Parts: sequence; C-alpha cells; structure tokens
Amino acid sequence: MTVVVTGVAGFIGSHLARRLLDQQVQDVVGIDCLTDYYEPSLKRSNLSGLLGDPRFRFEQLDLAQDGADFVADASCVYHLAGQPGVRMSWGDGFASYVRNNIVATHRLLEAMRESTGRLVFASSSSVYGDADRYPTTEDSLPQPSSPYGVTKLCSEQLVMAYARSAGLDARCVRYFTVYGPRQRPDMAFSRFIAAAQRGEPVEIYGDGQQTRDFTYVSDAVDATVRAGSVTDAGKRIFNVGGGSRATVLDVLRILGDILGKPLDVRRLPPQPGDVRDTGADLSRARDTLGWSPRVTLANGLRAQVKASA
Repeated sequence: MTVVVTGVAGFIGSHLARRLLDQQVQDVVGIDCLTDYYEPSLKRSNLSGLLGDPRFRFEQLDLAQDGADFVADASCVYHLAGQPGVRMSWGDGFASYVRNNIVATHRLLEAMRESTGRLVFASSSSVYGDADRYPTTEDSLPQPSSPYGVTKLCSEQLVMAYARSAGLDARCVRYFTVYGPRQRPDMAFSRFIAAAQRGEPVEIYGDGQQTRDFTYVSDAVDATVRAGSVTDAGKRIFNVGGGSRATVLDVLRILGDILGKPLDVRRLPPQPGDVRDTGADLSRARDTLGWSPRVTLANGLRAQVKASA
C-alpha cells in the first residue's frame, strides 16, 4: 500500500510520515516544495530521519504548478502542505496564502478526480475565529478572524465540494495549536523556549490570559492516521485538540518549572487575527475515529524542551 504525505518536510508532516512508516505501510511518498517561509535547512533536517528508509521516497514539487502524478497509485493522500501562520497573511502576503493553500489544494483535488484514493485534508481551528461557544463543535459557524483562516476555510470547502460532486472520499481534520519537537521556529512555544534558553525575555502578545487548546504532535498525528483509516467516516470534519484549555501564562509557568527558573516576560500589543480563545469539542473524533488525546500539556512541553536542548 502506498500513501502520500504533502508538506512532508514540515513540523506535523515529518512526524506523520514517520508514524506511517513505523506502522509498516509499504511505501510513503513525501511531497514538499521547501519554501522559505522559515529556514529550508530546518525542513531538510526534518527529512533526515526519513530519507534513509527504503520505503520512503521524497519528491520536491510545487503543488500550485507541478503535476500530481503521485496520486494515481495512492490509497490515501494526507494533504498537509500549505502556507502557515496568521500574522504574515495580512497585506501583500495574502497572495502567497491564496497560491499555496487554495490553488495548490484545487490542483491536487483535480488530480484526484481520476483516482480511487482517499484524501485527508489538514485544516485549522483558525476557521472558527472567535467561536460562538466553547467547547466548539464542528457544526459551529465558521467565522475566520484572519486571511490565513479564510484560505483554510476555502480549501476545506473545496474539499467538501469535490466530495459531494465528484465522489471523492475525503475527510478534514481541524488542528488546534499543535506543539512538540520540530515545531516551527515562528510558533509560540518554540520562541518561548529559545528565548528562555538564551536568557532573554520571553515575548507574548496581549495580556497572556488568552486560552488555547494545545495539542501535542503525536496526538495530532494519531487522529490524522485514524481519519485516513476509518472506512465509513460519516461526518467528514473532525476537531483535533488537546482535551483542555490553558492560558499563555499557564504555559509560561509550566516552562519555568521545567527550566528551573521563572521566565522574564515582555508583553507586546495583541496582534490582528489572534483570537481570544480556542477549545475543541472532541465528541465526534471519539465516536467516529475512536480517538482521544493522551499527552498532557506538562508532559508535552517537557518533551519539546528536551528536544530543543
């Protein structure tokens, strides 16, 4: 059996490919165009643990312009490729988000019209914006607060349109703030840990009382694999969260305990598009995928700190 992971050199994609290989999938084809959104050398480092495996093949392709012949023999395509980040999606940066999220997804969907494979699309809790209730169910009204969230919602809607009209067997997983080893350097936990280890102030946006449903990467990967494995998904969109909400100040306190000293915190103004709270209702994932998160925030942070040492 051959499966495809797009965005394989990224944070979650590299963990997902490793999990699939460990589960004895016959072949994993990894696709990535190694953009410079962050340092490509870090992405190549993410690939280093995969390239020596004879069941893994890497292809450097740009889904927004290159062909997608790799889908022809794939039993499942895990589509994690895309342009991440809320803050860079404003202004002139939006064009890259349209290209790398919407256009790339559309071209992949067109290629899969002739295939019999399944698609799992990696979406984001950003589609909810400031949700109308917490915990937030998949049936809540999407109201993105950033251009990034708009492109993820648009890509979701494209996937569902192809499922309804072209018969594509597709599912979407909405990730809630994933963290862990190999997390992108622009993400909060990576920045906090790096600054603290250098003895520099830790910069946070806003008052630190905003809450997030932080999800450890192995839990996110497990949910993603299950979404690609279940035969009758019924409902096609699944929240993937950590199981509890915590404030940014809670995170800083835990990190201080792990590092053995309180952190020097510097507060910056809130940023456009940053929602106040997120919180996932996980009932659908539990009922349909048989999945629940296992890693606590304290244990996950401890693992990320250890990996960054």
